[in-house]
Amino acid sequence: MVKIREFIINKNDASLRVDVFLRKAVPRLPGSLAQKLIRKKDIKLNGKRCDGSDRLSEGDILRVYAPDKYFEEISDTTAYKTVVPKLNIVYEDKNILLVDKRPGMVVHKDETECVNTLILHIQAYLYSKGEWNPEEENAFVPALCNRIDRNTGGIVIAAKNAESLRIMNEKIRLRELRKLYFCLVHGVPDPPKGRIEGYIRRDIDGKKVYFYEKPVKDGRNALTDYRVFETRGGISLVECELHTGRTHQIRVSMAYIGCPLVGDTKYGRTDGYRRQALYSYKLEFCFKSDSGILDYLNGKSFQIEDIDFLRDFRKI
Repeated sequence: MVKIREFIINKNDASLRVDVFLRKAVPRLPGSLAQKLIRKKDIKLNGKRCDGSDRLSEGDILRVYAPDKYFEEISDTTAYKTVVPKLNIVYEDKNILLVDKRPGMVVHKDETECVNTLILHIQAYLYSKGEWNPEEENAFVPALCNRIDRNTGGIVIAAKNAESLRIMNEKIRLRELRKLYFCLVHGVPDPPKGRIEGYIRRDIDGKKVYFYEKPVKDGRNALTDYRVFETRGGISLVECELHTGRTHQIRVSMAYIGCPLVGDTKYGRTDGYRRQALYSYKLEFCFKSDSGILDYLNGKSFQIEDIDFLRDFRKI
């Protein structure tokens, strides 16, 4: 059965391209079919023919004339309703949420976990507060701006609206956020303060990366600054600053200089710890370009004080 679905463009949809909006609002509709429907005038913007590259404005009306099956809800779109939100909130305002993700939790669903994910806890939290109502949205859902590995802890940024998501993603792309990590490593890096620069390439299944001093095919540049804070019993507390955001960057970089992370069996060795001692403990907003509605964040800094492996380290 063919039906007409009408979308009234709201604030979170404004400025999206028509094709991007359709991909988000009607995820079952293939992009190729969407383009065909646009050419046939079965998708109209404000009653007129449109193009996939046209930008939407608040108050616009987009009508889509397509088979009913493409408007069926995808089964996991209401998964947030099954979650009782449990979050360690570092900071919150009307635009963003900073959460301390504890080691062991995945940020998005994967092959091992579909429900107990950070993003679903955040969506459930905002839904319970009445700050996000999916029934009033066409395409936007609260989203994460950065990711952290399952067994790494630290600050994760979530955007509450589309404009904040757009700005924050741009700031991350321009490297206008400063991210600092604490880690425990075996041995003492020499020199005690330095820079590790090279290239990182993923293996064929994407589950492990390799570090190279010189450019390699499919390798991406990686730049990490580090400094040693303290050494006890052959283990050093090191602060690392990422200037690039490559997969497993700190883990493989420290292993490359002969100081693998404590608990990192993938790039180090089995040493009795359950997971790698790595935490994204500090976040600083250092905006250099226009930051729009997030301008008030410029110059602010947020830090995690309670880190399990630091307590253990200080007992050595």
